[in-house]
Amino acid sequence: MSPSFHSADPARFEAAIKRFDEENARDPNLEETPQGPKPRELVYAQWLTDWVLKLCPDASEELRLAARCQHICRWQVPRASYPMTRAGYLKWREDIKKFHAQKAGEILREVGYPAEVISTVQSLNLKKGFPGDPETRLLEDALCLVFLEHQFAALASKTTDEKMINALQKAWKKMTPAAQQTAMTLSYGQREKALIERAFAGGDRKNAGA
Repeated sequence: MSPSFHSADPARFEAAIKRFDEENARDPNLEETPQGPKPRELVYAQWLTDWVLKLCPDASEELRLAARCQHICRWQVPRASYPMTRAGYLKWREDIKKFHAQKAGEILREVGYPAEVISTVQSLNLKKGFPGDPETRLLEDALCLVFLEHQFAALASKTTDEKMINALQKAWKKMTPAAQQTAMTLSYGQREKALIERAFAGGDRKNAGA
């Protein structure tokens, strides 16, 4: 935890983080890491937590909790269980957010959090306050930066340029100017740099990390 972060009940906070991690550790899908393959959603939760704390070292307890459970048990509601259409995708997106929020609420109640904290975490899970709420915007920034740093290259390798450019432009519009600047400091491969240059033609946006 950050030296400046003080939970009202540190033991309860650590218990929640531990339970979130225990659930995500059940993910049968593996993500390659420098330490070897690990459960994908466990790794994702750490990536998202890291970005939230990079962007806001003094992040609130609710935001830290939301980051750790944002995709909790995601593999239990696979995209393939919905029609492979635009409508099917949108329905899956809405249902998966509700699933994460419900699962998070169950765990937070289990470890003793009050209703108002649970409600705030679930609101962040559901992005109810976007784009007006600063914490929801910060969480969205972190989600976009996780995508760009860790998932962009793999997705680009199996997606057409046009679809990737569209996805990049949509992500860019959701990010704050500060997060956009941070995105341009990340390291990208040659193809990813070319896609970024095409998506964000002109200005400093062309100066993607080498």
